[in-house]
Amino acid sequence: MIVDSHCHLDHFQGAEQEDVVARAKAAGVGIMVTIGTRIGPGAATVREIADRYENVFATVGIHPHNAGEGDVPSVETLLAEADHPKVVGIGESGLDYFYDKAPRPAQQEGFRRHIGAARKSGLPLVIHARDADADIAAILEDEDARGKFPFLLHCFSSGADLARTAVRLGGYVSFSGMLTFPKSDAIRAVAAEVPADRLLVETDSPYLAPVPLRGKRCEPAYVVHTAARLAEVRGLSLSALADLTTGNFRRLFNRAKA
Repeated sequence: MIVDSHCHLDHFQGAEQEDVVARAKAAGVGIMVTIGTRIGPGAATVREIADRYENVFATVGIHPHNAGEGDVPSVETLLAEADHPKVVGIGESGLDYFYDKAPRPAQQEGFRRHIGAARKSGLPLVIHARDADADIAAILEDEDARGKFPFLLHCFSSGADLARTAVRLGGYVSFSGMLTFPKSDAIRAVAAEVPADRLLVETDSPYLAPVPLRGKRCEPAYVVHTAARLAEVRGLSLSALADLTTGNFRRLFNRAKA
């Protein structure tokens, strides 16, 4: 079995969503986590998707792109949104200075409040980091000093220093289809360095379809191709890599019982 630790099943509707989940299961993907990007109706949607499928779980939170939409939610609001048996994480939250779709102060305050919710609940925080390595690392360091919290750097595309900081603070690192791209040597170098007990894999579908499926709409079944490339980078068989990353997932997302 393999786990897609980060996908967006709300981008697939109706029968298409059912087909996507079925294809993932046929490919050996035993668990999928569908990720929240907004609270309120957005969180209700991912919870409903998780309830619909036995092997699908959810997270709730506000993506940094959406951090400027109204008031930054309180820790208590985030905890209330996460109070559901199929919700296994907080987020995704973090910082994105590449697109800068929300004011940076709002992104930073939202990030800190999501960290607070992760700390209080014990649920892992799923972190989006793009072109913001220094501020992500600084906030992680500062918040870690206030009290530990579980977290995951998802769809890793940052520098090695951020990965090292995350690992030192107890965090995990997840790799998407970007790992398979021809020009992703730097990401593969980080993937080779991350300790074995901190590795996860994901699709971030419907985005970033891995080689040899570049150009297609990504879906959870494709995580097998990313896992195969990561296995090659680590000098492991695909079966061993699947066992390793599934064990890591279960340790981090310990509310996901399937």
